[in-house]
Amino acid sequence: MTEPQNILFLMTDQHRADTLGAYGNRLGTTPNLDELARTGTRFDRWYTPTAICTPARASLLTGQAPFRHKLLANYERNVGYLEDLGEGTFTFSQALRDRGYNCGLIGKWHVGTNKSAGDFGFDGPDLPGWHNPVDHPDYLAYLEERGLPPYEISDRIRGTLPNGGPGNLLAARLHQPVEATFEHYLATRAIEMLERYAADGGKPFFLALHLFGPHLPYILPDEYFDLIDPADVELPRSVAETFQGKPMVQKNYSAHWTFDTMPIETTRKLIAIYQGYVALIDFELGRVLQAMRRLGLADDTAVFFTCDHGEFTGSHRLHDKGPAMYEDIYRTPGLLRVPGQPEGVVRNEFVSLLDCTATILELAGADPKNAVDSRSLLPLVSGEPAEWDDDIVCEFHGHHFPYPQRMLRTDRYKLVVNPDSVNELYDLELDPDELLNVYEHPEQAGVRSQLMRRLYTVLRERGDNFYHWMTSMYDVGDVGYDPTMSGLDETTYGK
Repeated sequence: MTEPQNILFLMTDQHRADTLGAYGNRLGTTPNLDELARTGTRFDRWYTPTAICTPARASLLTGQAPFRHKLLANYERNVGYLEDLGEGTFTFSQALRDRGYNCGLIGKWHVGTNKSAGDFGFDGPDLPGWHNPVDHPDYLAYLEERGLPPYEISDRIRGTLPNGGPGNLLAARLHQPVEATFEHYLATRAIEMLERYAADGGKPFFLALHLFGPHLPYILPDEYFDLIDPADVELPRSVAETFQGKPMVQKNYSAHWTFDTMPIETTRKLIAIYQGYVALIDFELGRVLQAMRRLGLADDTAVFFTCDHGEFTGSHRLHDKGPAMYEDIYRTPGLLRVPGQPEGVVRNEFVSLLDCTATILELAGADPKNAVDSRSLLPLVSGEPAEWDDDIVCEFHGHHFPYPQRMLRTDRYKLVVNPDSVNELYDLELDPDELLNVYEHPEQAGVRSQLMRRLYTVLRERGDNFYHWMTSMYDVGDVGYDPTMSGLDETTYGK
């Protein structure tokens, strides 16, 4: 890049890849995102480093894997981990500010407890929390200025918890017009900031719009709550999940999310509402993209679309996300359009939300090497061949309670190491819905050993100390050091 690029970063929360037409959805509810894919690059193997909000968003900000930046849990369910990034941690926003960029963030922050987006150099209202803060003063002022009605809901959908109490709110009907929704408010504020930056003497900008949805609960006005007929909804095949041969925590999570306390018709309706939520979001993103074109910025602005992680929405008889490293929550949508680059490019390399950080830095003319676990996507956007890893590693550290997991995903297989329980191995060619755990199957011994050694090697090279557990528990090949760390017996290892 010879000149710094403007950057528009569109991000959602808990967004399934299969809700976009560009990824095969046939409901036709994402025309704006589908157009972004048609005119840019669609990444078909785009993964989150961890399927939980705060750690994933911290990874985007820093270009560091979660084990490295150590912000490992959402503060609402924090179980003793750090709640803010350490002082002096590298962030791409500071690097862009140093290069003269305007930096703005409208919407969800959720990267710590005490530090706001403003503390990291972003313009915009401070909107803390995990979901639409409908009592925020700026949103209330927005409604009052336009004579719009306040937030009010009905038709709540929820199940029953194991203790007999009411389950988490999963969806509800919103008694507001579209113009009063929090999504419309956020898009409006993003357009206002886009106009402000466009008028700022040609100074380059980075503007992020971080929508809180389609994270549950799915709270929508009539036209989107009822947009999709539940009869048109195809249930995920993994709704047949039995949890046989799986870690017990998955069955427990299913009970926590009350799946079996609701009829299957309710699951269909929830999936339909979720798709309606995606449609509302697509409409609002379309408003922002249209404003970018109206302001004459399209030829100078790189546009990203992605999310922090996916959502179960009934898959594997689960909702939300959690300690189950299925494709539903780890593989996410990833689109990138860079001016002057080819249109309609589709890439199958394993890439990560983490890779956005180095890409942003390179677009801005900053040093991408400061994002130590990130790699620029620009060689892939060109449509040319590029050397790339043929697997990807993801991690999880817990939600509600500590729960360490590591995952290796290859072209055909997925290995998940669960120190507290059974490990998992899925043959995604024969079992794309990840219903059959074949880790203990004798015929998979060679595959299991190969994947375990590869995962061990990657973790050790990264400095992720999870590898210490693997050293003593699994066949990981030559060790070359004393895993007991005693320093008292030089005769056992390294000879």
